[in-house]
Amino acid sequence: MFFLYRKLRSLTVIERVSGFILLSILISVRIIDPVTIETFRNHSFDFYQTLQPRAQAGSSPVIVVDLDEKSLREYGQWPWPRTLIAQLLSDLFNNGTVAVAFDVIFSEPDRMSPAAIADHLVLLDDTTRSTLRAQPSNDAILADIFGQTRVVVGRAAVSEAGNTEAASLPRTSIAELGGSPKPFIPEFMQLVANLPELEAAAKGHGMITLAPEIDGIVRRVPLLMTVRDKIYPTLSVEVLRVATGEQSLVVRTNAAGVDRLFVGKFPIPTDRDGQVWVHYAPHDPAKFISAKDILNGKVEPSRLRGKIALIGTSAAGLLDLKATPIDRAMPGVAIHAQLLENILGQDFLTRPNYALGMEVVAIVLVLLVIIALVPMVGPAGTLAVGIVVNGLLAAAAWFSYAKMNLLIDVTFPVAASTLMFAFLTFLNYVREGAQKRQVRTAFSQYLSPALVEQLAANPEKLRLGGETREMTFLFSDVFGFTSISESYADEPAELTRLINRLLTPLSDAILGHGGTIDKYMGDCVMAFWNAPLDDAEHAAHACDAALEMRRRMVQLNEELCREADDTGAFRPLRTGIGINTGTCVVGNMGSQQRFDYSVLGDAVNFASRLEQQTRLYGVDIMVGDATVAAADEGRFAFLEVDLITVKGKSQAVRIYALIGLLAEIDPDEWAALRGRHDAFLSAYRSRRWDDAESDLEQCRQSGLWPPSLSDIFGERITLYRAQPPAADWSGI
Repeated sequence: MFFLYRKLRSLTVIERVSGFILLSILISVRIIDPVTIETFRNHSFDFYQTLQPRAQAGSSPVIVVDLDEKSLREYGQWPWPRTLIAQLLSDLFNNGTVAVAFDVIFSEPDRMSPAAIADHLVLLDDTTRSTLRAQPSNDAILADIFGQTRVVVGRAAVSEAGNTEAASLPRTSIAELGGSPKPFIPEFMQLVANLPELEAAAKGHGMITLAPEIDGIVRRVPLLMTVRDKIYPTLSVEVLRVATGEQSLVVRTNAAGVDRLFVGKFPIPTDRDGQVWVHYAPHDPAKFISAKDILNGKVEPSRLRGKIALIGTSAAGLLDLKATPIDRAMPGVAIHAQLLENILGQDFLTRPNYALGMEVVAIVLVLLVIIALVPMVGPAGTLAVGIVVNGLLAAAAWFSYAKMNLLIDVTFPVAASTLMFAFLTFLNYVREGAQKRQVRTAFSQYLSPALVEQLAANPEKLRLGGETREMTFLFSDVFGFTSISESYADEPAELTRLINRLLTPLSDAILGHGGTIDKYMGDCVMAFWNAPLDDAEHAAHACDAALEMRRRMVQLNEELCREADDTGAFRPLRTGIGINTGTCVVGNMGSQQRFDYSVLGDAVNFASRLEQQTRLYGVDIMVGDATVAAADEGRFAFLEVDLITVKGKSQAVRIYALIGLLAEIDPDEWAALRGRHDAFLSAYRSRRWDDAESDLEQCRQSGLWPPSLSDIFGERITLYRAQPPAADWSGI
């Protein structure tokens, strides 16, 4: 403790006071427990159940009689005639079912009763009408079955006020130990019950209401509810009481709230509100039996003998699907079945009363460690310790769940420690951030975010004074943009919008392949690779960017074409791209008042010349021979276009068209084109015009061949036949 005290004193007064103020605030927030904190905590508990749901028992004592889609197709829409329900009950009990609970409510008389039919069919003769009215109602038939068997009917609690006379309804006897649970359990205004004759005949009466959390997920089920100062048990508890022959339930309450509910020999631990965290198991198809199959006698009696049956629906149209931690759409009856399995197997999830205190202690200890360590070992060391400590907390919480079924929250301690760490390291980041902001400000406009962050993290890689290095350069310009601009003379805002739509995808392609955008010049983009950060594959990355720009231009033209469908005024945009590799000077260039990070050199100028040549040759991507030598690693398909001389160069240079990626081109077609293309250039430069013309025509047949080259060289061959070039001509 003395060592910790000395380290704490090494902090400034402001840091110490601020740290403890933040600690106090965080503890207060946890104790107040706002909805956001509770939601995060509940989602962490959901995550536990998702990772390790409750294991299925070999043979469940509970079955679900499913009013599923195929049952509704067989016997018609719900509600079914009560005589059909009575037949279903008879089949269940005749096959040995112990008790049956309904997750549906029969609140209105059966419209298919004989008397109801007699009242509604106006064409009946008096004799038939009298005969029908003399028959017992379908509800009476169902009530008679209820009276002979162990049946629990469902009731629903709602918050709206109503006229239901809850006091006259049968109620389960509930013995109270330690005081009344009414101040703690959920309270509702109204009870939706069954027909009085069905209520009177049933052996039990259980609440089917499932109250989801604020995010709509059913995690907890209230075992008891109050309606107009009367206590009612939930369906799962009530059917277990009826099945075991118990006459009453016992609830134990203490000063903190409800503690347990007892159904005979089955104790059920609850939270203070009398709710149980349902320990969910994955969906088990064997537990669901279609009502249709039971009515048709297709179910083996062994599947029903000795079981507790819950009758409910999984049909989407009946709107009884609930979200749970492990299933976004679980039938409500399945949740009651899961809870009943929890009780019978004594397999509960519990959040003990001491959980909050233990979590607060963990928060205090972790935050004190962070307050001590930040000035001692710095942010990096503290982060490492924090990760270890939070990892241990998470492991302890997981162990508590996986081995003891305890729900311990780790989200708030982790969030609180993260917040404290960020708070106490803020000043360190401010100091270090000044240098990083300088780099980001200088480069954020023309570097990809990833490269900016690399420079910010490693500013020593940047030499702002200027240096000579080999780089690859790219120029891109739009063909005929002057005439396009003239068409927008009356709509300058639309022209600006078009330029932005054009430059955005082109810039994304450059930045996405590690390029640095040097500048925009109207519709032209200039970019380079291998500065300010090293890029060993700068030539290949520039070619990748050019191909991506080609693809994005196709997409942009498709969008513009769709938008122009109404007016028909569509003019496709075409770009020319020039790429060259060479040595240049790169660094901050300009005046003392204003400077930019840019490049200078002959290789840069030649890249611009190549972009201009795309118009002459009708090729959208033109590449210099140095780029081809640096980038051609079996990845790209290059075709030599011509030998040219450009301003400022005394030697002829070879220029190439970038056709695409070799991986995306048929190898046989490419090999054939390359062979024929090489033969054409050889014949052309050797003045064998007939052979060159023949080879050119065969090149034209390939879908990879730029069509404009056929026109250009065809015209040249025609010209040279009539006016042969000088004797020293070598194809330039």
